Parts: sequence; structure tokens; C-alpha cells
Amino acid sequence: MDFELPAELTAYLAELDAFIEAEIAPLQAQDDNERFFDHRREHARTDWDNHGLPRPEWEELLTEARKRADAAGHYRFAWPVEMGGKGGSNLAMAVIREHLASKGLGLFNDLQNEHSIVGNNPFVLMFREFATPEQKARDEDRLLSGEMRAAFGLTEPNHGSDATFMETRGWPEEKDGKPGWRVKGEKMWTTGMHVVSHVMVFARTSGEDGDATGITCFLVPRDQITIEEWLWTFNMPTDHPRISFDAWIPEDAYWGEVGKGLGLGQSFVHQNRIRQAASSLGAAVFCIEESVKYARQRKPFGKPLSDNQAIQFPLVELATQAEMLRLLIRKTAWQMDRMDHKQVEKELSDKVSMCNYWGNRLCCEAADRAMQVHGGIGYSRHKPFEHIYRHHRRYRITEGSEEIQMRKVGAFLFGYLGPKRKLFAPARG
Repeated sequence: MDFELPAELTAYLAELDAFIEAEIAPLQAQDDNERFFDHRREHARTDWDNHGLPRPEWEELLTEARKRADAAGHYRFAWPVEMGGKGGSNLAMAVIREHLASKGLGLFNDLQNEHSIVGNNPFVLMFREFATPEQKARDEDRLLSGEMRAAFGLTEPNHGSDATFMETRGWPEEKDGKPGWRVKGEKMWTTGMHVVSHVMVFARTSGEDGDATGITCFLVPRDQITIEEWLWTFNMPTDHPRISFDAWIPEDAYWGEVGKGLGLGQSFVHQNRIRQAASSLGAAVFCIEESVKYARQRKPFGKPLSDNQAIQFPLVELATQAEMLRLLIRKTAWQMDRMDHKQVEKELSDKVSMCNYWGNRLCCEAADRAMQVHGGIGYSRHKPFEHIYRHHRRYRITEGSEEIQMRKVGAFLFGYLGPKRKLFAPARG
């Protein structure tokens, strides 16, 4: 086994660092853009009088950073080559996301809204894997140009982790003599509704509650969606509303195949979970390293704070967990790169879940410990730890709660799913 990162990947990390220094850091420094990252960040980003949505000037700054990253050839790193990207691997993305998150807060990488100079857009990979040739001809150019931006509508007010029990329904219906679909229901946490053109609405079109099949992924235009309320969260601003719809759409307004839409959702979460795990790891490493530096510099009672084992030992445990998690994330990402896209769900889903739920938990623990080590200033907004905690706390619920992910690990461990299933199958007489 060789645990060395490929030389081209380490060289690319250096290239990213140079780009940040030359292009992104000066942009952050100009026009008091630091207000979006220092102790004023939550207020500067949030339009409190407009439903708590992101302020336009905040999103304009993010857009400018992405434009510069795209012009430099970084933003589409993970996109397929045939779709204008560099075909960056899961391993490379895991390493890059850890690297950027370990730098702390900055315009180069702000995970509160999935902004980064190296874009994480699993929709692009999902579209490549599941869209039919006809759908690619219809939607690919609009998707890649940004003309089509789709929100992800899976979770419902009464159904979160139990996605196969969704109440949203779709059925064939003619309108003005044209065949189409009537799609009716509600969704929650449909992130980005203030800027999208469509919502990927998952709706049951056949079968019974609990069936994995019979769910279709429809593309519902934004103008047929009603915003019921914007849901304010632990970390503001918000772009996560509860929505409702009673929409008619043309016959071909879906992605993938009728009745097989849940596969698109699974594709999305596996790509996102391993990358989120890497980001959480990077943020945890930042908290640990900042705590170590502060403990060496701070001298209460005339000696460094770091002389105390009560300070050392909690950070030792966190550093040990971070080191082990890094190896598991990179191994899992490496294995994902060697499997067919749909094979990951059958053979590696438990490892992805391990990485994700433990990474998110570790980040919260590291941020909490950093606050404790730094004392009063750590609890203040003049340090980034409270922001990191409030942001990453969401990931112990979203992308599949840690309980759901542990259940997936348990199913693989005890042979209800995955490679061990044959081992525990009852013998046939």
C-alpha cells in the first residue's frame, strides 16, 4: 500500500494556494469585504428585513470569486471532461476540500452555502449518470451554463429520513390536449429557492409507501412553486423554505426514468457525503491547530496553558481521531473512484456513512473544544469557532441524520444489506 498522495495532486494544492493569494485574498480585502468573515459576518450576510435571505452584495461577492476561479480553470475541477471539467476524482476532491476547510473562514471556501473556488456540484455528475440522451440534448447546455439551476426537493414536512413514505404525488394528466403530469405536494428545506429556475421534485407515481421504486424525479419550474415560509436556522442567513405546489408539467419534464427517481437521490448523497466528511475533517483540523497555537502562547499563572494535561489530553484525542478519519475518508474516496457509480450504493455505502457521520460529529467536538481552550474570546464572534460549530451542526441532521447513517452501517455490519448479505442468508433445503 502506498499512502503518498499523487504528485500532481500535491502540485495542484500549491497551485490553488497561489491562486488564493493572487486573486481571492485581495478581493476579500477590498471594499470592506472582510465584514462577511470577521465578527460582523452573520449580520453582514443576512437581510433580516427580507425573510432572513442572503444579502445581494454577499452573493455578488461569491459570484465574482467563482467567476475568477472558473477563468483560472479551478471551479469545474470535478466536472466530467466531456462537460467542460477536468474529471477530478473523489480522492482529489476529498483532499482538496479538507485542504481548503483547514484554512478557516475565507472567500476561497465558505461552506455555509457550498461556495468554493473548487466547486462541489454533484448535480452535474448525477445528470451525466442518469439523464437519458433526450434529456441531455434538452437540458445539458442550460445546466452547464447556469441558466438552469435546480433545487433538491426530497424532504417533506411530515417525512425526512423516511423518503419512501413521501406524500407528494404525481399522475398523468392532459392539459389543452397535451399529455403531461400533475404533481402535487409539499417539500421542506429546498435550499436556494430565491435563485433557482426549477425544483427537482421527487414524487410517488406508483407503488406503495415504503417501496424504493415508484418514485419519479420531476422538474417543476420555479413559477409553479409557492414559498410558504422561509425557515430561519441556527446559522443565518437562510435560503431554506417550505414550499407547496399543484403543478402541471409536460410529459417529458423529468430526469432519469419514471419510477426510478430515488436512484438520483442516492447518487447525490454519496457524492456529497464523502466530500462533506472531508470538509468537516478540515474544519476540525483548523480548530485543533488554532487551539494548540493559542495554548502555547497563552500564559495564565506565569506558564503556557499547554503545560496543563487538562488542555493537552482532549486535543490529543481529537487529533488522533482526525488522523484516523483522514485515512478512512481517503481510502473510501479511492475505492469510490474504482467502482461503477451505482455500485457504490451496494458495496461501499456503509463506509461513506462512517466517514460522514463521524466527520460531522468530530468537527462539532473540535469547535466546542476550541471555544473552551480559548475561553471568553473563543465564545465570542471575534473567533470563528462559533460559526464553524453552528454551521457544521446542521450536517449531523442533513444529508441523512447520523442515526440514519449509523443504521446504514449496522445494516451492512449485520448482513441485512451489502456484501455480508449472502453470509447470513438462510440455507435453502
